[in-house]
Amino acid sequence: MATTYDYPGDLIAAQQALTQVRADLTALYKRLPYSVEPMEGWQRPEGYWRTPRAYPDSPGWSEQEQQDVAALRKRERDLTAAIVTHAFWNEVPGPERLDARSQLKHALAREDREGQEAA
Repeated sequence: MATTYDYPGDLIAAQQALTQVRADLTALYKRLPYSVEPMEGWQRPEGYWRTPRAYPDSPGWSEQEQQDVAALRKRERDLTAAIVTHAFWNEVPGPERLDARSQLKHALAREDREGQEAA
């Protein structure tokens, strides 16, 4: 039977915020042009190890888009640091920390399932 952990609320909230920031960053990257700087279109040469693909001209990212990405990446770094350095990990024996960290990533989904079963 796997050990379950009683995570503090602020640690769960930080993990939830990190998950959301990463989703927001992924969605933003999908909307942005492939190149930060303006760039002429190009095509992967024939015989390249991947199938040929053409890339259109990239207008680059606007100043606002660059700031949005930078802000999300900073928030991601700050949340990651808060999670990794949280005092809770001092209570978990070293060999169990990897499993505990993995379980934290799924703690919210587990709580949602338990709440639905109780309803």
